[in-house]
Amino acid sequence: MPEPIIKVDGITKSFGSFKVLDGLSMTVMPGEKLALIGPSGSGKTTILRILMTLERIDGGHIQIEGEHLYHMERNGQLMAADEKHLARMRQKIGMVFQLFNLFPHKCVIDNVTLAPMLTKGTPKAAAEKRAMELLDMVGMADKAKNMPAQLSGGQKQRVAIARALALSPRIMLFDEVTSALDPELVEEVLNVMRKLAAETDMTMLLVTHEMGFAHDFADRVLFFDRGRIVEEGKPDEIFRHPKQERTQTFLKKIIAAGHRV
Repeated sequence: MPEPIIKVDGITKSFGSFKVLDGLSMTVMPGEKLALIGPSGSGKTTILRILMTLERIDGGHIQIEGEHLYHMERNGQLMAADEKHLARMRQKIGMVFQLFNLFPHKCVIDNVTLAPMLTKGTPKAAAEKRAMELLDMVGMADKAKNMPAQLSGGQKQRVAIARALALSPRIMLFDEVTSALDPELVEEVLNVMRKLAAETDMTMLLVTHEMGFAHDFADRVLFFDRGRIVEEGKPDEIFRHPKQERTQTFLKKIIAAGHRV
């Protein structure tokens, strides 16, 4: 058996008096496609932001490809990671956000080339060649010179996916990437993610309220509630035959709201 690409062990995280992660533990295998579902405030987005080092942990340990994320070894002792260590580990992971986060003053291709040029020293010509390949993959090559303000929400999100891929991450994190889109634009972004899942061996973690997509996309589904994983299993097990009462209640509400599962 291969080693987990992500190993989360007893993570705690609070914002003030609100404990958003309560001793969370999970493992993710290389190439696995994971869907994280659950009510708002259950800790799903927080664990993605922690993996991306956008939020720091209060306690516990995380390993990425067998290497500590927030700690480093010195003379046989674990100590808090320095910024150099965090920056190196960050290159293993890409993240696509709910609100795109494109640089508004840079055109599409410059948004995609900036990180490889700054963080990896990729020459401009090579970065642009790779950027055009990625923009072509997400159906945005013809918009390479457009500014973000000239794009629809779905187009912005497809550019954001290309930008995250530009650093060739081993792990991709998707945080509610369709929730800010008009309904008719959702499918174009989901199609790009389907293509990524089918054509690459990247490990992918998806936080979503699109239950039908989660069912079709994921190898495994984790149901979060109050900072813990209440239930996990294959999509059919979670969506068709949930064992835990809390999972059953959540899915009934989702179905009542008109969502396909």
